[in-house]
Amino acid sequence: TDLQSDCAPLHGTIQRLLDAGITIHCLRDCTRGGLATTLVEIAKARRLRLHLDGPSIPVRDDVRGACEMLGLDPHYVANEGRFIAFVPAAEAERALALLHQDPQGAGAVRIGEVLDDPSGLLTLRSEIGSTRVLDMLSGEQLPRIC
Repeated sequence: TDLQSDCAPLHGTIQRLLDAGITIHCLRDCTRGGLATTLVEIAKARRLRLHLDGPSIPVRDDVRGACEMLGLDPHYVANEGRFIAFVPAAEAERALALLHQDPQGAGAVRIGEVLDDPSGLLTLRSEIGSTRVLDMLSGEQLPRIC
């Protein structure tokens, strides 16, 4: 395969949202600990329940294959050129349309929702419809090389 880094500057893409007046409740990059760790930190800190729709989370086939081969969960792999934006549901489609106009945001998707539940949990609906809790890793999944 032709594995490629996801490292990318995010400031221009984020500025597009801000310039359009999108209300951003929370914005985080996924560098340390990937998507799952970032969202667990937010859920616990804000006492929210975040629920992800697993099938809508984009993971390239080559990345998924490498993770399977190495026994890694792609939800915890660092993503240095990706971010999570919490925006009001009423503004989500407009935010996605704006992101899709930017080369760095072309693959942006809605991956979940904030539920009215103060549990501080991150849950994931799997491809087969079951739900599981995603928690903090007890150690590092990969050694840091940078």
